[in-house]
Amino acid sequence: METLRLIVVFIHLIGFAVLFGAWAAQAFGGKRQFTRIMDWGLGIALLAGLALSAPWGISYDLNYVKIGVKLVVLVIIGGMLGMGSARQKRGEAVPAGVFWLVGLLTLANAGMGLLWR
Repeated sequence: METLRLIVVFIHLIGFAVLFGAWAAQAFGGKRQFTRIMDWGLGIALLAGLALSAPWGISYDLNYVKIGVKLVVLVIIGGMLGMGSARQKRGEAVPAGVFWLVGLLTLANAGMGLLWR
């Protein structure tokens, strides 16, 4: 069971890597737009994170506060991606603060997963 859990953790990290990688490509490529790849990364991270929040027959208690905070941050990222994508469809630019905050919150969420014990 532990091997399966580690595979899901790996998939969860891949989701964040896809989200952050797509964001970084846009940030340092000069366009500063939200892409569908970011949405895919967010979805992968969300689904794998929800799977990880289930007790997998582990011998320790889950940190539900950490899980809740990470979920709230992920929902905020999703809201900003949705808002920015809607603005892009109307031909408007994504606000710079929103764009940079998506990258910062993505890094913060990954950092919380790694550092918060």
